[in-house]
Amino acid sequence: MRRLLALLLLCWLGIARAEVVVGDDAGESVRLPQAARRIISLSPHITELLFAAGAGERVIAAVEYSDFPVAAKNLPRVGSYSALDLERIARLRPDLAIAWGSGNPPAQVAQLARLGIPVFVSEPKRLEDIPATLRRLGRLAGTAAAAEAAAGSFERRLGDLRTRHSGARPVSVFYEIWNQPLMTVGGDHVISAAISLCGGRNVFAALTQPAEAVALEAVLRADPEAIIASGMGEQRPDWLDHWRRWPRLQAVKRDNLYFVPPDLLQRHTPRLLDGAERLCAALEVARGRAVQPGK
Repeated sequence: MRRLLALLLLCWLGIARAEVVVGDDAGESVRLPQAARRIISLSPHITELLFAAGAGERVIAAVEYSDFPVAAKNLPRVGSYSALDLERIARLRPDLAIAWGSGNPPAQVAQLARLGIPVFVSEPKRLEDIPATLRRLGRLAGTAAAAEAAAGSFERRLGDLRTRHSGARPVSVFYEIWNQPLMTVGGDHVISAAISLCGGRNVFAALTQPAEAVALEAVLRADPEAIIASGMGEQRPDWLDHWRRWPRLQAVKRDNLYFVPPDLLQRHTPRLLDGAERLCAALEVARGRAVQPGK
């Protein structure tokens, strides 16, 4: 009996400490001897994804502006996403760091790897990448059940939105990240995917970078039916109304100047669908304000 119990214990320990292998968005395989217990998040959206995947208790530090959920505000800070505090990260002895592919400095991420810290690179580009990322984070942290629940909920909600807005008349959209310099998103960005989900058409979808500066003249030539602004916080930015200086713009003539809080559209997390719902509602209003033929 003792031998049987010992054998069962060894089997259980083997399962509990089984190697974890997960592919990341940089095309690399991240190998851990067992599920991570000391995770450092290198982007606010990654922090939010980890909590959504049920791994919040395993996050030991995060970068600045990791403010959702509320528990994330109490995490120790390791610099900003654009300037990591490598010394502090090393002192915390994490068994995994989750990096943002297009946001973190590549040289600093490479240095973490040289320090022997496993790095998983996250770069969601499509709406479908969000539940896929939740599942992978759940595998890395040993919280697969919670991650699967969150991923499934996202997919069901996404499917409902897609069904609701399929077949809607396309509305041309300029998404304004910032006004000086004038910044927008290209087609290879999850915000552009959200615009498409709502039946919109990103007028700068041809841009090759996820986010780029554009000329004012380019926006005027594109003449979007709607302008969606983000800004830096929960309040509508004053500079959204600066477009009224060009009254011939379709978006201005029809009063289609809208605001969606940046945290709801610019973070690749389950809350992005909250932002998508606001975006879809704005574009539905814009459709109703379109000039009818013959009028």
